[in-house]
Amino acid sequence: MRSKSLFTALAMSFFIVLLAACGNAEGSSSEEDSKNGEESKDSGSETTEVLVDGSSTVFPIMEGIAEEFQKANPDARVNIGVSGSGGGFEKFSAGETHLSNASRPIKDEEVQALEEAGIEYTEFEIALDGLSVVVNKENDWVDQLTVDELNKMWSADSNVETWADVREGWPEEKIEFYSPGADSGTFDYFSEVALGEEGQIRQDASLSEDDNVLVQGVTGSPNAISYFGYAYYAENKDDLKVVPIVNDSGEAVKPSQETIQSGDYNPFSRPLFVYVKHEAMQDESVYNFAKYALENAGKMAEAVGYVAKPDSAYDEALKKLDEVADK
Repeated sequence: MRSKSLFTALAMSFFIVLLAACGNAEGSSSEEDSKNGEESKDSGSETTEVLVDGSSTVFPIMEGIAEEFQKANPDARVNIGVSGSGGGFEKFSAGETHLSNASRPIKDEEVQALEEAGIEYTEFEIALDGLSVVVNKENDWVDQLTVDELNKMWSADSNVETWADVREGWPEEKIEFYSPGADSGTFDYFSEVALGEEGQIRQDASLSEDDNVLVQGVTGSPNAISYFGYAYYAENKDDLKVVPIVNDSGEAVKPSQETIQSGDYNPFSRPLFVYVKHEAMQDESVYNFAKYALENAGKMAEAVGYVAKPDSAYDEALKKLDEVADK
């Protein structure tokens, strides 16, 4: 009996010692991890997730840049969201992102929201785009459109129901309208150019923030029409027909890299932007990504179907970025 009691006491003592040892080991590990974390932070080697959101039009450029950046920097983490230009600016002013993509310039109310939040930022033009009006491949009657005809078709008070209502001789087939969503910079740009600043888009248009949904809508109906960034047309040009737009010289012009760069494709040629938060540029991870983005924006723009700006424009942008980052 005494032997059994002695064995039990020794077992309990061993268990207590083992628990203490484990506790010390865990404490040492935690202290060591904390110390290492502080050293990592102090040395600038800690990686911050770079948060980017905004335009679906700019998305292909920034997605491609992020993929290449992460290949070159395996520890880097970059998250590219697609909330539309307006949705991106909302997140930007709420402090949820470091960079904001836009297919239009920032609006006065968005500037005010950033000022009220105490957020300083800089705008960079990263590429050029030609907003493309597209119809179904089976549509063999639309050879060109004027801005006035687009206004007649798309405005909220439009009486246009069929193609025959647009131009005499076109078929009496009901038009199906597909448009980017209201948070999209492409929606804003098209509305301003085709409908005027106060113009509203027709209520029966099907809206989506996803340009691929718009492509599917047009490819699925011979009487559909839509508009989106040139890259999405170029990516799907075998399944879509792009409509020449009559420019300010009275010439019907299709979007292409040449006509967008030259400005002949007007009034739907436009710059694409990224907005950079000044405070975020003090973080080495975010600065390195922003720098990489400006260095590679032209090349990536061409790769995904947009048009690069002159090399000198990117050189100037990099200088401006270094000024913002105090480099």
